[in-house]
Amino acid sequence: MYQLVIGNKNYSSWSLRPWLLMKEMNIDFDEVQVALATDKTKELLKSYSGSAKVPVLIHDGITIWDSIAICEYLSEYHPSKALWPFASESRAIARSVTAEMHSGFTTLRNDLPMNCRLSTVYQSISPELQADIDRISEIWQFCRHNFGEQGDFLFGNFSIADAMYAPVVLRFKSYGITVGKPERDYMDKMLSLPSLQTWINEGKQEIQIIDHYELKSD
Repeated sequence: MYQLVIGNKNYSSWSLRPWLLMKEMNIDFDEVQVALATDKTKELLKSYSGSAKVPVLIHDGITIWDSIAICEYLSEYHPSKALWPFASESRAIARSVTAEMHSGFTTLRNDLPMNCRLSTVYQSISPELQADIDRISEIWQFCRHNFGEQGDFLFGNFSIADAMYAPVVLRFKSYGITVGKPERDYMDKMLSLPSLQTWINEGKQEIQIIDHYELKSD
């Protein structure tokens, strides 16, 4: 059995990614939640991984940290579930947009922290933030147009790429970011997933407030 260590559902975008992937791919796991930004957080997380960060996947005596490493491990361990697209071209592009999400969009992360409880219309969109929004919109349009004909997700069927962009969907929703119809249709499909709705609802029920993630709520 897998054990997945995550942080607060209201705030932890990195935790959401493997959690959602495993739920959508029907990969059973035990969930361990560690509250972030407390006096005990680092000590507790150190007991699971030397990185002292979430998420962490534990399986058969192996500890895997970092969201992409976890997703790749699951893909290798469950080849029949097609966590990456099957066709080589789509798989290469899926890995490219996933890597771009993992390493980029710093302004988006800083200006629009994930907060499931938040519902507002963000007014202070800088040129740098708009550039991140535009690039994500471009990625979603490109993937849906070129690889999405077999389904409603970026590469037709749900894949690691969708799990990686799920927190962006929640950010766009929370901050009232304006996007085009193709992007909105994709967001609506993602938001209709029962697993993602479960995450959102459980995040909203959390009572811990972390100021860093609440700074953009006005």
